[in-house]
Amino acid sequence: MRDARTRELLKVFGMDGQVESARLEPPVMPEQFIEEEIRVKPTKKEKPQGSFTFFQKSWSALMGAGDAVRRVATKGTFVEDNRRTEAVAQAMDGTIWSGCTDGSIIMWDGYGNWLQEFHHHNSSVQCIKALGERMWVGYASGTIQVMDVEGNLLAGWTGHSCPVIHMAVGGSYIFTLAQHGGIRGWPLTSPGPLDDILRTELAKRELFYTRIENIKMLVGTWNVAQEKASPESLWSWLASASSDVGLVVVGLQEVEMGAGVLAMAAAKESVGLEGSANGQWWIDNIGKILDEGISFHRVGSRQLAGLLIVAWARKDLKPHVGDVDAAAVPCGFGRAIGNKGGVGLRIRVYDRRICFVNNHFAAHLENVTRRNADFDHIYRTMNFNKPHGSAVSATSVQLHKAVNANGNQPDEDRPELAEADMVVFLGDFNYRLDGITYDEARDMVSQRSFDWLRDRDQLRAEMKAGNVFQGMREGFIRFPPTYKFQRHQPGLAGYDSGEKKRIPAWCDRILYRDSCSESIGECSLQCPVVAAITSYEACMDITDSDHKPVRCTFSVDIARVDELIRRQEYGKIIASNEKLRCLLQESHCVPDTIISTNNIILDNQETVVLRIANNCGINKCAFEILCEGQSTSKQDGTEPDFVPRASFGFPQWLEVLPSIGLIEPGETIEVTVHHENHYTEEESVSGVIQNGWCEVTRDKEAVLLVNVTGSTSTETITHRINVRHCCAASPRPPPASLLSITAPTGDALSSEAHTERSSNQSQSNHLQRSDFAPFGSSDVHDLYRIQNM
Repeated sequence: MRDARTRELLKVFGMDGQVESARLEPPVMPEQFIEEEIRVKPTKKEKPQGSFTFFQKSWSALMGAGDAVRRVATKGTFVEDNRRTEAVAQAMDGTIWSGCTDGSIIMWDGYGNWLQEFHHHNSSVQCIKALGERMWVGYASGTIQVMDVEGNLLAGWTGHSCPVIHMAVGGSYIFTLAQHGGIRGWPLTSPGPLDDILRTELAKRELFYTRIENIKMLVGTWNVAQEKASPESLWSWLASASSDVGLVVVGLQEVEMGAGVLAMAAAKESVGLEGSANGQWWIDNIGKILDEGISFHRVGSRQLAGLLIVAWARKDLKPHVGDVDAAAVPCGFGRAIGNKGGVGLRIRVYDRRICFVNNHFAAHLENVTRRNADFDHIYRTMNFNKPHGSAVSATSVQLHKAVNANGNQPDEDRPELAEADMVVFLGDFNYRLDGITYDEARDMVSQRSFDWLRDRDQLRAEMKAGNVFQGMREGFIRFPPTYKFQRHQPGLAGYDSGEKKRIPAWCDRILYRDSCSESIGECSLQCPVVAAITSYEACMDITDSDHKPVRCTFSVDIARVDELIRRQEYGKIIASNEKLRCLLQESHCVPDTIISTNNIILDNQETVVLRIANNCGINKCAFEILCEGQSTSKQDGTEPDFVPRASFGFPQWLEVLPSIGLIEPGETIEVTVHHENHYTEEESVSGVIQNGWCEVTRDKEAVLLVNVTGSTSTETITHRINVRHCCAASPRPPPASLLSITAPTGDALSSEAHTERSSNQSQSNHLQRSDFAPFGSSDVHDLYRIQNM
């Protein structure tokens, strides 16, 4: 921190906001994970007999890459990145607030001393705005919070779907600017009685501004077993069912495998890269059969090792699709390698968030518990690249719903997937058929006795027990088990007849959850997304892989707000509701205040007390003292020139404490106006630069503005105060060398005492007075003496 005028270094803060730089300890790494057994399929380029040798050679690279991914996933970065200050503002009570990247907010007093730290949100603070007795904070998640000047959380809600980067006050609203350019306004009185009235009245008119949109979605999953499909297979799987759909989402597993591939994929993840040549091949070829660029437009994709998810939107739906965010969660090798795991896309459709997650869970019949754990890990830890949140129904009338009795956001720690309006899980879940032999399964499949087989389905049993996919639903299965087949062998005779004879199973599934808790619900703003499955089938004629591709089509009703109509209804409420208008008028009221004097005359180093009284017995008022301008008398006796100060604070000879504050109803605050001797360096005498200093002995005058506002109002009442200093001759200060070696005389004792006061304040982390108006004023010291201490 430096003085705004002299650029003199006043104080050093560490990246954590503490005074003085502190040596950062090396980041603590998580405990070493337990190495798990891996079963890796050989790639085409690997010879089967040499697969173990290849795996042995790749083990070090695989573990190293996994460690890098784990460090990134656990945010094992430098401390300063997590505690970097992003926003600073001064509250009306004089305290300084600083917001950090870890979501914490630190409160400082006017002298730069740490007072308090609080943490109400996990996202990075982007901006802070003060007005009256409230502080507004905008976060990178799009969340907006309102606090009082003591740091207590009053309200919080999702204001935007991306970071809130700036706030401005105008009229009776505070306006927030989002990173995507969107601007929204929020009443300055929120939370308050105004919100209750608006909420009730808008709810009565909900039918006027609610619109129900219907879209068709096609979701497909396929474990491709490192193979590449023919155009005919892709057409049969996707294009044949996409004629009337608006959104197509495809999830692939085992696009490529092998220890070397996994190691390379993990290394890419650690530096933020993604994708592969094989993945791009699939994206391009599926795009061709969907007529990409004409009928459909690709809106997003994500790859993690062998996992790939891609989404396309039809041309007429594309304008209503946006904010596509991607995420990946590895589940293999200590939750670090992507041979198992999930990749996801979060897509905003008509201002509703729909999440699609493509998964590949642990294999083998006996690993039911590990499959359940994979789902739980993905569901709880999947965090999308961009901050979450949708502003569709975020209005100021929702503030009270967002904060519980303790002042905390109740859903703060909920997984991001839980916040979505609809979630679709697809992929190779690897759940098998239990308590059945290979021959029994083949017989039941040939007889199409699917009911008997469903009773032995591990996934169905685990869902019924509440162990996995809680609250999700699946379409009725009318197709044969999709695993395991011999490649390029058509019909049900293609089931594995090799040495292992794996029991057929429904490994490849699609499950979903919409906004309604029940399977049947009416679409509304309270239940904004209602989905129904129109078809759920497997493409049994495709033989390119040992799995059959599965597809599911949804009919989805989405309730959205017609913003134009709602704004019109909002205006009608404001114009017609008498109680609401009275509350708005009261919010514009500025409490009546009286100042003790309009003229102040100062002698050398004299202090005068200015009193500001709040005559209102109900509301607090906020005051801020600024310097409008100053003038210095001329030696030739002509009229002095008035020089505006703009945002440069107070003159160096004038000290005003406090220059900002809140006054309780019926209370009076005392402001000290103090003159300090002001010395300027003699620039030259007869062209020779001098090292001495001289006091400015001419009369000086300044005009102070006392701006008074209400605690929830932007209207201002201004009082003007003329401050005049009539100079009397005073002795020239001795040189620094004499100050250091000469015993102090009587006059020097007071000067030395003043120097000692400056030194003590500097050592106690005193925040020097800034030239900038929003930070008011604080102590001004003799800079000459400070430099020579």
